[in-house]
Amino acid sequence: MGTRERRERSNASDELLAELFRGALRVSNTSEEEIALAAVGGFGRGELSPGSDLDIIFIHTGLSEEKLSIFVKAMLNPLWSEGKQIDYSVRTRKETKQVARGDIKVALGLLDIRHLAGRQDLSDAVGGDAVKQWRKHIEDYLVMLKAAIEDRTNIFGEMAFLLEPDLKESRGGLRDITALRAIAISEFVPVALDRLAESEALIASTRDALHGVTRRTRDQLLLTEQDAVAVSMSIENADILMLQLSKAARAVDYVMQLTWHRIDEQTRESRFRRSRRVPIAKGLERYRNEIGVIGGYAISEDGGLGLRAASFAAQRGVRLSLETVVKIAADFQSLTTPWPRQSREDLVAFIGAGAAMVDVFESLDQENLIEKWIPEWEHVRFLPQRNVLHHHTVDRHMLETAVRAAALTREVHRPDLLLVGALFHDIGKGYEHKDHSEYGAELIYPLALRIGFSEEDASLLSKMVLHHLLLPTVATRRDIDDPQTIEYVRNLVGNAQLLELLHALSIADGEATGRTAWSDWKAGLVENLVKKTLLAMQGIAPAPQPELSPQQLEKAATGELSVDVVDRGDTLEIEIIAPDRTGLLAAITAVFTVTRMDVRSAKTRTVGVTAVMNWIVNVDINAAIPSTSGLINLIESALVGTEDLQIRINERIRSYRRRPGILVPPPVVTAITQIVTDATIIEVRMHDRPALLYTVTTAISGFGVDIKGAIVSTLGAEAFDTLYVTDSTGAPLGEDKASELATELQIILSAED
Repeated sequence: MGTRERRERSNASDELLAELFRGALRVSNTSEEEIALAAVGGFGRGELSPGSDLDIIFIHTGLSEEKLSIFVKAMLNPLWSEGKQIDYSVRTRKETKQVARGDIKVALGLLDIRHLAGRQDLSDAVGGDAVKQWRKHIEDYLVMLKAAIEDRTNIFGEMAFLLEPDLKESRGGLRDITALRAIAISEFVPVALDRLAESEALIASTRDALHGVTRRTRDQLLLTEQDAVAVSMSIENADILMLQLSKAARAVDYVMQLTWHRIDEQTRESRFRRSRRVPIAKGLERYRNEIGVIGGYAISEDGGLGLRAASFAAQRGVRLSLETVVKIAADFQSLTTPWPRQSREDLVAFIGAGAAMVDVFESLDQENLIEKWIPEWEHVRFLPQRNVLHHHTVDRHMLETAVRAAALTREVHRPDLLLVGALFHDIGKGYEHKDHSEYGAELIYPLALRIGFSEEDASLLSKMVLHHLLLPTVATRRDIDDPQTIEYVRNLVGNAQLLELLHALSIADGEATGRTAWSDWKAGLVENLVKKTLLAMQGIAPAPQPELSPQQLEKAATGELSVDVVDRGDTLEIEIIAPDRTGLLAAITAVFTVTRMDVRSAKTRTVGVTAVMNWIVNVDINAAIPSTSGLINLIESALVGTEDLQIRINERIRSYRRRPGILVPPPVVTAITQIVTDATIIEVRMHDRPALLYTVTTAISGFGVDIKGAIVSTLGAEAFDTLYVTDSTGAPLGEDKASELATELQIILSAED
């Protein structure tokens, strides 16, 4: 079934209604000049499904109620006697206009009005009134329309992810396509209707087939009917049908979300101020609360642009403009293998944005960009999970798991591995006769190497995917008080770092699946299992202080300040060797802050009276790359502590606070005193931002302790800093003082965040 059949069905109804209309004129002794008959809604568009109602309106010039009653009964009684479903109204032109002003359903139906019989100029006048009124009061109608869409979503859910969707009423269904057409008629914002043709054809044809199979007017596609509907549509099986419907519904919903975003921006701009274009990164600008490509930028020469744009958009909680996504797809440039470090970091930051990532991901996916970066994604894209536990398709479930994982980044030492593992934990699903965990572990290892992870990290990710069901399965099916159970898990997992990651992944996976798969009871069992297994392990050791090369030791022996800058393309590698003194690390981070260099990683260690530091930094798009001599001068000034330097630092911190972004978990600061070392270890886990390391080092120095070494890591958008500190005598801090320092530092960072 298709458009032609729906049109033929409408034409047949047109002829029948016209004949009945002429008979009703005779019975009621009414003139054709006094009344008109018109189709509205789907019937008005000529799109009658087998079970569709006949939506009609009688428009009269002021006939008496008695005469109208005779006319309507004479016309509709024959239809009712045959069991036809009729949705009708009887109004004058003025009454129709008044009702449409306050009733969104009536207003929408009239936009598709089509004359059937009687006085045509009356039908045409009502149609003209409807469009004119719709455009004049569009902002009021949009409020009503949005409320109606939200109500439908609450009742009927999202078609793309339902086991038994309502093809008309669910989000992404036919009712949404009608709403988009109506918005397009208003000319308030552009609507990408050209992207909906295939989706509408599939959903409408499925609805026709459903009505034909069931001989009912119901629009919900039940599990028990899906196979028969697929057969009637010459589709191989129900799985393929549901995959195609999911793809279609997501295309509709994508256009809908994009349209509402444009409406919100248009409304905001008209009420407040004009937007301006603000450069935010290489090749990118922010305009009208969207991230876009700067005009004239050579997209085809920058393989990292797409992921960079996605990361910036998601971390700021805004959208990628449709034009930008289309351009990136059209001029797509593949990344080198392995990916550059910055592209991997952009991917991790993108995933780590949590819920803000989903809309950006969907826009990229609609242009097939995700599978261009990650070819393994193609197989799971729109893949349905036809079981009672899963609410989402495989790809959307993995997205939802990543959203939950983003809230758990403070719980693990490697948030980047948690986020990537969460996004790809079910990548092995949908392959016949293969265990999805085992095959997923095979798939993710080369994938991880390709995107730039080390062999060690790729192996860890592979084990995460392989064992992502281990903890909840053992916790609910085995006796966790049995030492053999704990030994089984310990032997299978092997180390505390993997156990930590699996625990967080289990929580994220369970929460994304739903309450039927994850409950407080199960969460408690898993947590208890993890605690018992950790007792059988040594725990996770902090990052060790770095070893120094002979060349670095030779430079350190001179006791002089030296700076070496190497341009690595996307980053600068800076080696600084300087006489050690209290506040040295804070002074150097101050220099990085005012020169608009963001620290991606660092390793520092004090040897004797000299500090040796290796820094990897990104330079802000609006900043110049500093010279070696310029850095030396700035470091010397910072050690003196000029007032101008502090003013510039404070301004950058204030500038960051004015920039909106996503909600993130609060900072976590931990003091570790149990490990035998020549210093106390302070671990800081929080969302990265400009001047973060400066804030940390300044606060620690202000506490009256010295920083003897540091391991700084920026994993996507998350900072994980390990600092080795001593008291003024060079000894580790006592347990109480270390705890006090950690508490004070966490308070400072929470206030600054």
